[in-house]
Parts: sequence; C-alpha cells; structure tokens
Amino acid sequence: MKEELFKEKSRYITGVVLIVVAGLILYADNLLLFWAVLGGIYAVGFFEALRLFQVKAGFSLYLILVLSWVAAYFNGHPVECALISAMVMASVIAYQKAHHSEAILPFLYPGVGFFALFGVYKDFGAVAIIWLLVVVVASDVGAFFGGKLLGKTPFTATSPNKTLEGALIGVVLASVLGSFVGMGKLSGGFLMALLFSFLIALMAVFGDLYESYLKRKVGIKDSGKILPGHGGVLDRLDSMLFGALSLHVLLYFLEVWKETAVFLGD
Repeated sequence: MKEELFKEKSRYITGVVLIVVAGLILYADNLLLFWAVLGGIYAVGFFEALRLFQVKAGFSLYLILVLSWVAAYFNGHPVECALISAMVMASVIAYQKAHHSEAILPFLYPGVGFFALFGVYKDFGAVAIIWLLVVVVASDVGAFFGGKLLGKTPFTATSPNKTLEGALIGVVLASVLGSFVGMGKLSGGFLMALLFSFLIALMAVFGDLYESYLKRKVGIKDSGKILPGHGGVLDRLDSMLFGALSLHVLLYFLEVWKETAVFLGD
C-alpha cells in the first residue's frame, strides 16, 4: 500500500516537473535550446529502444545518432536526416556484418518521431508544439477516464487494459480541443484543424499501442526508469512521436497545397 502511494506521489511530482520544464522551454522559444534539450531526450529514448529491439549498442550507432541530430539543426528538412541516418546504418550493417539487421530499427522508432518533433517546432513554431501537446494529452486523458467510466469492449490484445469506448472518447475529446488550438494561422480554419486533430489523435493511439507491443514482446513493464512514477522516455512520448510525424506531414502538405494554389492563381 505504501509502495503504491509513493509511486502515485512520484508520478504526480514528475508530471508537474515535466509540465513546468516544457512550459519554460516553449516560452523561451529558442531553436538551439529546443534542439539541445530534445537531443538529450532523444539519446535516452534511443538507448531505451536498443533494449526494446534487443540491439547491442555499438560505437557506430551512437556516432550516426549524434551526427544525424547535428545535421538536423542545420538542415531545412530534419525528417530527411532521420531517414538518411537509417540508410547509413543499413550500409554499415551490410559492410561490416557486425550488427544484426535489427540495428536499423531504433533509427526508425523512435528516431523518425523525434526528428519530426523537432521539424514541427523548426518549421511551424512553438504554437504547433502546443497544438500537438493538447491533442495528445487530451487523447490520453479522455481514453483513461472514458475507459474507467464507460469502457466495456476490449480495444486490442496488445494492450488489454484499454477499451474501445475509452479510445473513441479520447479521440473525440482530442479532436474538439485540438481544433480550437490549431485553427487560424496553422491550419486556416476550424474544419481543417478538426480533421488534423482527429488524424493526430488517431495516430497517437497507435503510437501508444506500438510501444505496448514492443514491451510485451520483450517482457518488460516500462521502457526505462528515468522518470519516477512514469517509467522511461518512450513510455511518456510514444503517442507524441507518432502524433508529431502526423502533424508535420499534414502541415507540410497543407503548406505545399497553399503555395500551389497561389501559383496557379497567379
């Protein structure tokens, strides 16, 4: 009983600290600061992913990790850096034959998600990150309480504690709240923001499920222990990483569509 109470207390304290730190970083709105902090988090998440994929750490993995993250700061397309890092790792695997083929996986997950998260901030600003946070948090909170109150139908065997009713309530809540944050300069209107928020929330659900699948596959409860009461970095950011890639792709294509419309109009 005491152990459970201590865990809950630690969970709340860690949650408050994370919210305050995230708020301060977004308030500072400094690209270098965001890149540096996110890079440190990515390094921890990458290490956790090595455990999830049962990949033995090696110098080449960390070298590619560091160089690709530095390149993302200077490159106009961070997500491309993630894909290139995966290609480089594949080349190393093929050349050295010293790594198992699974060594490429951490560069895809969580790699692509972290680069997409940086890309969202770099290309669309702090307000886009706030939009993403609102959608993901609302989805998680809605799914939790919706499942507690109305949940009856199991959602998937991958995560037996989740219910279909909870997931639907979470997605609906996230779509509605996210639409108010995203409309305007970013998406251009309420309906577009509603659609984007819905798609982000949907992908966030599957981000959480994928993390659950990986942990069940290797028989562990948490991806790490760095966050008291919460587990590891990937335990907290699994939904965010899938959501970030979705948001970046959606906003990028919306921007291209707008530019094309202006060009054709001229």
